[in-house]
Amino acid sequence: MASNNSKNKSPRVALIASEHTICEYSIFLERLLVGLADESIPVALICPPGFNPGTVFTGINEVINYPIFDLPFIGRLNIRLLTERLSKFEPTILHCLCESRASLTRQLAHRLDLAYILMVNSLQKRWSHLSISPSYCQRIIVPARSLAENMSNIHARFADRVKQINIGTFVAEKSGCFSDPSRLATMVITDPFTRAEDFENLFNVFKHLLIDGYEFMVVIAGGYRTDRQLWKLLDALGLLKTVSIVPRRVPWRSILAAGDIFIQTRPNYTFDPVLLQAMSIGTAVAGCKGGVDDLIIEDRTAAVFDPKDEMSIMHTLQLLLDRREYAHQIAINAQEYLRENHSVSKMISDILCAYDEVVS
Repeated sequence: MASNNSKNKSPRVALIASEHTICEYSIFLERLLVGLADESIPVALICPPGFNPGTVFTGINEVINYPIFDLPFIGRLNIRLLTERLSKFEPTILHCLCESRASLTRQLAHRLDLAYILMVNSLQKRWSHLSISPSYCQRIIVPARSLAENMSNIHARFADRVKQINIGTFVAEKSGCFSDPSRLATMVITDPFTRAEDFENLFNVFKHLLIDGYEFMVVIAGGYRTDRQLWKLLDALGLLKTVSIVPRRVPWRSILAAGDIFIQTRPNYTFDPVLLQAMSIGTAVAGCKGGVDDLIIEDRTAAVFDPKDEMSIMHTLQLLLDRREYAHQIAINAQEYLRENHSVSKMISDILCAYDEVVS
């Protein structure tokens, strides 16, 4: 249970972040930190070595890198040093931002005798082990209904602690989808594939669209180790002049703002903050059902295709390119959906309520 020391105090929050959180959920983290700063809530951020979030994010009172010594066989020493440094900050609640840090947070909660909140962003499997303390974990926050149902089914003993808090975003006033008739149609892909073969169906569709006389360009945000294979595949299909690959370190918003169509190339089993951003800017989404697909509402917020079926992909992209008023409308619908369900103010308010419930 929560320590008596945490009672009758305003929250002092220790956020525990992974590399994945800082890189992929940076916009969420930025919004959260600003919201906590607005409420004058002190924050310590525990993050991996090599990151200096203080230069990027505002509202952090203290940055603590973990592990302190990145060496084998000294895990207990790292935990002890982290506990000592964190206890000087005197947090009243721990907030784990990623399930990959669940075990670390559980250990810290026991050592500091503090209640904690665990965020889960990915669908869990029955045979996977998610470290949750029945005594100290007071809330499990998920950003989607599908994740709430999954957690309640897989971890039934914690079902009453699961709380859905949608990730908030600021929505552009207008949709950028096909807003400039003179501009070449642009499609954006940000999926970090591990194999070039994962692109093959989609690239074949691009080739056939070009043969059929469509004019467009495609931007892919980073292929990591697959870059060389991607270039070979592009060359073989004659797509070198149509498809560009840019580094993933380029700010997401600038990449997404350049597109008319955002392609979610396969079902995602983790909540996708980039999809959320693409919708907020006002690009038309071509996506897949399955996984964490709460944002993908067919013919309302997205055009849906089967990623294993080239004809399905072809039909969907032709629909968006041929019927630009339809593409523009689903982009507007998605923006309206986000305004109703993903406001930043409600996200901050709900998280603060969760803190108050746990601390008190």
